[in-house]
Amino acid sequence: MDRISGQNSASDYLFPPIEPFHRQKLDVGDGHEIYVEQCGNPVGVPVVVLHGGPGGGCSPMMRRFFDPSVYRIILFDQRGCGRSRPFASVENNTTWDLVSDMEKIRTALGISRWIVFGGSWGATLALIYAQTHPQSAAYLVLRGVYLSTQRELDWFYGGGAARFYPEAWDAFERIIPEDERGDMIAAYHRRLFGEDIAVQTKYAQEWAAWENSLATIRSNGTSGGAPGEYARAFARLENHYFMNKGFLEIDGQIERDLSKIDHIGVSIVQGRQDMVCPPEAAQRIAARLPKCELTMVAMAGHAMSEPEITRALTRVMHGLGPQKAMLGL
Repeated sequence: MDRISGQNSASDYLFPPIEPFHRQKLDVGDGHEIYVEQCGNPVGVPVVVLHGGPGGGCSPMMRRFFDPSVYRIILFDQRGCGRSRPFASVENNTTWDLVSDMEKIRTALGISRWIVFGGSWGATLALIYAQTHPQSAAYLVLRGVYLSTQRELDWFYGGGAARFYPEAWDAFERIIPEDERGDMIAAYHRRLFGEDIAVQTKYAQEWAAWENSLATIRSNGTSGGAPGEYARAFARLENHYFMNKGFLEIDGQIERDLSKIDHIGVSIVQGRQDMVCPPEAAQRIAARLPKCELTMVAMAGHAMSEPEITRALTRVMHGLGPQKAMLGL
């Protein structure tokens, strides 16, 4: 991220780069191996980091939101992406598989409870995991809340966000025949899951470009092209989950089940100008959870790399470290 005169960059608020003290491939069954890494303090406060997408994979930057002297930082690539295998696979790849994988990771690492840290789809997965295993989640730190509802999909793929970024939407839409544009998720699905890898990759890069074009408040409606292999996993997995409505029982399931986690502390960091995951979802969650603190960041969009989003997230984690005993960690 380039430095803009008079403003800080995200790196100003992050801890220095670190390397994992442990890496492994965990066999979780169903033909999947999950890449898991640990950084920081081996006996520190455990925090598991949930990347976005689905299909985004974890990155070295994600290690740097946490004081490595305080936290035992666990990152993993969800099924089908990053260093997990099989790559770009949607077989046996559902929300409930990911929830199960998290419990297998927790058990394999000998952790009784952990802080769950996730943004965008990672926030979705964090909420569903905590609702499924409330005894395992000591605290939730969420960014750019997405609740996996039809309303949110309609906003981003049905023309809502397009009204603000018409040139980016035009690039996303123009490669789809006019008679298929009424359902862009289904139209892309047909191409992302065809037999020709080159065609998959072409449409995957356009899928990723649409989302990336809207990720930051400083976006001008364009984005650099994502590498083909990364885009193919990201787009296939994301589209697969969206086609299946997040594999939830009903639309609005996360909000329906909020009472299951009303005893858990939650911090939400939300960009006011988030075009990917508009702030109304974060506001609704915060209003329903008695132990939730919402930080609405005025001049920020969706990406965790935006300076003020980064600053707010690191501030939350700085405050949680001394609460180890109170969180039962």
